Amino acid sequence: MGKNTILVTGGAGFIGSNFCDWLVTRGLNVICLDNFNDYYDPSIKKRNIRWLLDQPNFELVEGDILCTKLLETILETRDISKIVHLAARAGVRPSISQPMLYEEVNIRGTLNLLEMARTYGVEQFIFGSSSSVYGNNEKVPFSEDDSVDNPISPYAATKRAGELLCYTYYKIHGINCIVLRFFTVYGPRQRPEMAIHKFTRLIDSGKPIELYGDGSSSRDYTYISDIIDGIEKCLDKKLGFEIINLGDSNPVQLIELVRLIETALCKKADIGWIEHQQGDVNSTYADIVKAKNILKYSPKIKIEEGISEFIKWYVKQTNVNLT
Repeated sequence: MGKNTILVTGGAGFIGSNFCDWLVTRGLNVICLDNFNDYYDPSIKKRNIRWLLDQPNFELVEGDILCTKLLETILETRDISKIVHLAARAGVRPSISQPMLYEEVNIRGTLNLLEMARTYGVEQFIFGSSSSVYGNNEKVPFSEDDSVDNPISPYAATKRAGELLCYTYYKIHGINCIVLRFFTVYGPRQRPEMAIHKFTRLIDSGKPIELYGDGSSSRDYTYISDIIDGIEKCLDKKLGFEIINLGDSNPVQLIELVRLIETALCKKADIGWIEHQQGDVNSTYADIVKAKNILKYSPKIKIEEGISEFIKWYVKQTNVNLT
């Protein structure tokens, strides 16, 4: 692996593997670090990066961001110029039942990587945060200047802690840190437990789906290619420390999302209604003025097109798995 190598943590996951695709196809040197944990079927992540394994500018390291010895070995033996930190224990609801695990992975893991960046002189650190840090923010759209002192899940709290650690390492050690708050990312390779993937699978198989509340909750769904575009625009930005929203800035109600999936699948959903779940926010809505000004970020894929593209991918994957 040559100079100016980029370390992508969580590189076999949904966002990480798509970003590794982007880097490798542009001839950049990539080390993908992933522990292939059992949060969902590890074979899915292995499939995400299968084609990359044969590429000369791609290296897979199977391991954990909690293992400092492994991180030291990676940083000592490769010329890492940038770290794109996407590894995390994800999901709001599981964090309520497993808060210690989320604290360990999302906070200690991030701290480990920042220490490596400091020790080995990494020039750029990009941290994948989440819109969940805004909690039930009453002001819309959500701006990076809004207060984020009221997280309503351990997951959100750990992501906010990661942001604060990034600021601390910028302030004390001068590491360029860009925090990207992702707003409900979807598209090909989306994790199977996430709403769009889960609803699609259940509707397609004729099984009932459960909707929380009254269907009026909304999310700012952001297509994966727009998120990848936002991340790559940060690679060479020396901003000191910045927090930047990456979203579509177009909230979609839950019931409308289901209707879009029904239309794309040409199947009707069997809907069951259940109570609002603890930890879930009522809505998300990204103010992306800062992203537009600093990164020239401009999301291109609207929800109708994005759902259609996801369904095409889903059908293709389903057919492959059946053969």
